[in-house]
Amino acid sequence: MTLDRRTFVRAGLAGLAMMPASLSRAQSASTIRIGVITDMSGVYRDVSGPTTVACVQQAADEFMTQNPDIKVEILTADHQNKPDVGLTIIRQWFDRGGVDLIENVGNSSIALGSRGIIEEKKKAALITTAGSSDLTGKSCSPNWVHWSWDSWCLAHSTATSLVQVGGDKWFFITADYAFGHAAEADASRFVKAAGGKVLGAVRYPLGSTADFSSYLLQAQSSGANVIAFANSGSELIACLKQAQEFGIEGSGVRLAAMVGYVTDVLGMGLPVAKGLSLTETFYWDLNERTRGFTKRVKSRLPGNILPNMSQAGDYAGVLHYLKAVKELGVAQAKADGRAVIELMKRMPTDDDAFGAGRIRADGRKIHQAYLFEVKKPEESRGAGDVYKLVSTMPAEEAFRPEADGGCPLVRS
Repeated sequence: MTLDRRTFVRAGLAGLAMMPASLSRAQSASTIRIGVITDMSGVYRDVSGPTTVACVQQAADEFMTQNPDIKVEILTADHQNKPDVGLTIIRQWFDRGGVDLIENVGNSSIALGSRGIIEEKKKAALITTAGSSDLTGKSCSPNWVHWSWDSWCLAHSTATSLVQVGGDKWFFITADYAFGHAAEADASRFVKAAGGKVLGAVRYPLGSTADFSSYLLQAQSSGANVIAFANSGSELIACLKQAQEFGIEGSGVRLAAMVGYVTDVLGMGLPVAKGLSLTETFYWDLNERTRGFTKRVKSRLPGNILPNMSQAGDYAGVLHYLKAVKELGVAQAKADGRAVIELMKRMPTDDDAFGAGRIRADGRKIHQAYLFEVKKPEESRGAGDVYKLVSTMPAEEAFRPEADGGCPLVRS
């Protein structure tokens, strides 16, 4: 059976309508239900999508093995990168599906738009692939945690480091939606703070084109020595392939991804991605714990697929959420999602993907960030060996200072 976006929306909505009310109530009383709402068929399918679902299921299965008295059920739906579709699914899940936690929410506009629904319904959210730093800033919520990364973290690490090594003239190619705007704004600020200049930017509607040649030529003619891409997924891959065709990488201009994933690099191959600068907060080959997690989840993944930082956050965040559910008790956790989030903040985090860490009052999960450079093909030892570690940023420096975000949950 071939699954397309309509199939996944039907799985998230129509399937709820067919569930008998008595069965729904019985399951609801004894089962934690997690609704994974993500991109299953669009430009971000590879950076979230099926691998996200596999990582969530891995966390649920590991937890249930240790806690057989607590049942966890995973629902999946495709938001199609459309806020109206995503918000409709979320509301239906809460109203009719008995969902306790929405997870991934891989689109900043949907994540930001869902806050009122989540708080109204007293539910919880774990956000990973949506990148806007506003999620723990002016738009923070006591009902969610933002895991893995955000636009401030990646921009801070990548922009500051590149200016320091001579990349001081920047031009942005930006996807025209909430995340793209935030990534460009954050990176521009750090470029200027480090002594660099922003020479220009061009924006395009998300999902509107696969031909970025005019934007690349505009960037090249600007005199920039860094072309920064505030996009991700298949659109980032298309940009880099076309940059190679124009010989931009070989001309001495640095290419930087404001959000780049190992899944992107594997998708385009080292001949295309070589030399790309990017920041991730997880890499499968960092240490024994990251390799252990990757080995376990690989059994659920096809071919040479590897989890990226967002997908690792899906695993780690769900595992921490379920630990808090156990501590609080299933009945109370289902009755009050905010109480689960508050307990998650009080509990130290520790998992094989990110190691030890913590969640701040603004909902920001903090951990180390790593600046990588993509290897040349001749430098790679084999499939999956794609990164050279350039620098490591400590957890307390990797994310925006709590006092600077404007989150009303933070006491001055």
